[in-house]
Amino acid sequence: MNKRVLIVGGVAGGASAAARLRRLDENSEIVMFERGEYISFANCGLPYYIGETIKEREKLLVQTPEAMNERFNIDVRINSDVIGIDAKNKKVKVKSKDKGEYEESYDYLILSPGAAPLKPPIEGIQSDKIFTLRNVPDTDKIKSYVDNKNIKNAVVIGGGYIGVEMAENLKERGLNVALVEAAPHILAPFDSDMVTYAEKELEDNGVGIVLNDGVKAFKEEGTGLNVVLNSGKTLYADIVILAIGVKPDTAFLKDSGIEFGPRGHIITNSKMETNLEGVYAVGDAVEVVDFVNGGKTAIALAGPANKQGRIAADNVCGLNSTYKGTMGSAIIKVFDLTGTSTGNNERTLKAKNIPYRVIYLHPNSSAGYYPGGSPMSMKLIFNDEGKILGAQAFGYVGVDKRMDDIATTMRLGGTIYDLAELELTYAPPYSSAKDPVNMAGFIAENVLTGRHEVVLPEDIDNRDRSKTQLIDVRTDEEYSNGRIQGSINIPVDNLRDRIDEVDKNKEILVHCQVGLRGYIAARILMANGFKVKNLTGGYKTYTMSKFKPREVTMDKDSKDSSMDLREEDMDVSLESNSNEYKETHKDNVKQEDSEYKDGSFDKNLDACGLSCPGPLMKVNSVIGDMKEGEILKATASDQGFYEDIKSWCERTNNKLVDRKKEKGNIIAFIRKGNGKQVSSNNSSEDSEDTGGMISQRDNKTLVVFSGDFDKAMASFIIANGAAAMGKKVTMFFTFWGLNILRKHERVPVQKGAIDKMFGIMMPRGAKRLKLSKMNMMGMGTKMMQKVMKDKNVSSLDDLIKSAMKSGIEIVACQMTLDVMGLKKEELIDGVKIGGVGYYLGEAEDSNVNLFI
Repeated sequence: MNKRVLIVGGVAGGASAAARLRRLDENSEIVMFERGEYISFANCGLPYYIGETIKEREKLLVQTPEAMNERFNIDVRINSDVIGIDAKNKKVKVKSKDKGEYEESYDYLILSPGAAPLKPPIEGIQSDKIFTLRNVPDTDKIKSYVDNKNIKNAVVIGGGYIGVEMAENLKERGLNVALVEAAPHILAPFDSDMVTYAEKELEDNGVGIVLNDGVKAFKEEGTGLNVVLNSGKTLYADIVILAIGVKPDTAFLKDSGIEFGPRGHIITNSKMETNLEGVYAVGDAVEVVDFVNGGKTAIALAGPANKQGRIAADNVCGLNSTYKGTMGSAIIKVFDLTGTSTGNNERTLKAKNIPYRVIYLHPNSSAGYYPGGSPMSMKLIFNDEGKILGAQAFGYVGVDKRMDDIATTMRLGGTIYDLAELELTYAPPYSSAKDPVNMAGFIAENVLTGRHEVVLPEDIDNRDRSKTQLIDVRTDEEYSNGRIQGSINIPVDNLRDRIDEVDKNKEILVHCQVGLRGYIAARILMANGFKVKNLTGGYKTYTMSKFKPREVTMDKDSKDSSMDLREEDMDVSLESNSNEYKETHKDNVKQEDSEYKDGSFDKNLDACGLSCPGPLMKVNSVIGDMKEGEILKATASDQGFYEDIKSWCERTNNKLVDRKKEKGNIIAFIRKGNGKQVSSNNSSEDSEDTGGMISQRDNKTLVVFSGDFDKAMASFIIANGAAAMGKKVTMFFTFWGLNILRKHERVPVQKGAIDKMFGIMMPRGAKRLKLSKMNMMGMGTKMMQKVMKDKNVSSLDDLIKSAMKSGIEIVACQMTLDVMGLKKEELIDGVKIGGVGYYLGEAEDSNVNLFI
């Protein structure tokens, strides 16, 4: 006897079940009901059609009713909403656009109703400017609104996969975009120490991020909306995308007798059978077993839905297939970045009281010597038996295949020891002989076998400093480029010679940039009797775990979503040209156009890890050996290099043909020669075309080397006088001159012993400076200050304030800050941090350059 199978809902689960049924059984009668017009569409591709990465709408439509009927002989009924089930009599009630209400009988019923977007009862949520994205009609409405309404500002509510993808694609359409998430972080499957990579990538591409702040109300304002947040912040939007989550679309089943889970999901067994005879359920509306912890969960992903549809069809046909649980393997594109995860994260494991261990690593996607490789950041979670509980990764190249390797190993019951033993394909363009997956296994194996004890980033902040010693084993250049407060620098290659500097009475915490050199250092110290732990993931993991998005404002007249640029409140010294970084990152997306587009070059220089002036010195050395007209590609991690290289090229008759920020680095293409050289002619004719020469500006530059009171006075008197004459003035403070810029009050910052000693020995601020002559143990200075007051001469403090108010640029030398152990927080507000390249650029544009 032929079976009659009804399928409620199409897309991933229902359409897969229908096709599988027909392949297994040519004679059964199969009827599919779809509430809308589209039975099978690429719902994961919808944001990319709105963003116009996918150009043709037709490509979203995977299968049409006509094609489904022609190939599989399936009776597809669109615009037909199943509104009830009579399980006793095995019938469904259908409300059709064409036929009205009617009933259909079944032998087997497969439910694939999917999920519906959440729309909580927030004031103003019914506005026609607020959209959700779940199907093709939703997509058409959003795209039409963006195409035709001349909108500028978009606010996306919800930082899940759809919210992040919509934020990216609306930004790609040229809109100002803010992403609002009520939780502490976006993308819930990722832990807070990993998801910051995605948050930073969004911010670097101009998307404002508001975290830990939900929506209180939507209020109409003109043609747009004010999005009022719980914090009181208000963001203006011309369009709002609501992506705060989904709920199972199962209201029509409430009187059917089907059993539901605590959040309204349909309960099934491993064969995808419900508690009702002959009734199966698949897809986003179904509660599933968590493959890792064995508990009940619900995960809305296309892959599991397709597999469940196939399994339901198998069991209708008597094949006895089972679904063995969902791992939650997922991937997301965030501009150029890729994020992947599988298994459980730390939050889930903690909630389930499941013990676990964690390691981090930052391998390259390909062999280090092969061009085009890119770093990735990985996190592996496992237990004491070596069972893999979960993994997360972010990177630009090859992240997907590494996560697939780990997910496959987990699915087949493999352990971290199996990761170490996996024989994976290798060639320099694609991997290293020790693949990142192997490396994760090696590190985890070393931890479990006791060869390597690790410490986590949060443990560094909570360490007992009286009982621990933190040693940074990176190079001197890396250490000066940024360091964890309270650490001492002993490069790993010097460790054996300087081992007497390590305190045997304390627990030693070592770290490098990404973890490998830290492990080597730990093994050296352990062999010498020290108790040692290595910071897993190194300085990179530590600093990324501290990332906080900038403040976001968006009003009706905004030209772009504005992100306040402020110092992060963290226990890390990020001292490498931080002000230059702020200046050059005000608009990461809008880089200057360049005549140079093809990316070709003659020599390649990797200056990553060097602090100012290291990258410039390397550029100068390499380009000196090049021929006229040849192109040098220089890559540096020092953010100040972005401005420094421009100034350097302008002063050295070399041409900066392109510069860009890419994957955290600054990349510059420099053509030797053919640059714009500064003219020494100071005539008024320089304002005219001079055949490619830059006319010299009438600027003034002062290098303040001295920290003497009288010389500081002279410096600021001259500077204020020049500013009063309308001149652009730059004051560059170096060595003892930095004391002039110190705050009077003591600033609580963490320093090493030598840095503290320097700070105590040097005067703190303008009020404590000494006279160069007749100081007389401070009496001379006090007399001078009294005479100045009596004669109505401005105090040094007042002169400094006047200088800043009049626009004089006050720059502190980055290198000297490092040498003298001073921190930016100890300097008065408004001081810019600069490097050698920046100063020389300003000096070359001046016709007065004083050294005081």
